Amino acid sequence: MKNPFNKYGRQYSEAKLWAKIARFAKQAGIKTVYSVLLLYYAFRRRETPLWAKNIIFGVLGYFLAPIDGIPDLTPIIGYTDDLGVLTFGLVTIAAFVNDKVRAQARLKLKNWFGHFDENDIAEIDQKL
Repeated sequence: MKNPFNKYGRQYSEAKLWAKIARFAKQAGIKTVYSVLLLYYAFRRRETPLWAKNIIFGVLGYFLAPIDGIPDLTPIIGYTDDLGVLTFGLVTIAAFVNDKVRAQARLKLKNWFGHFDENDIAEIDQKL
């Protein structure tokens, strides 16, 4: 099956990812940032196969793309399309999101957001 997000892969770079999150984390929201972090840490796992890494690469590229379905600068709804694409990517590669990946993502969330309510991200974990 052809990866529909391949065209976004060229948008991805680790430096761009960290810069966008640092700049827009609060605006994007904890669910969006948590989803990005889960994908990022799953991508970094040696056990994640190439096909799954290609999906992650494309999905994170979509997140970073300057032009998407709903402009990210739009308050409240700007990241809804990103969250939908991120959720698709997560569900597709769910077998490679283990407890270590979740712990790494939560630790990074804590660094950026401080204390957060676990219920804010529980919905995402339940889908996996």
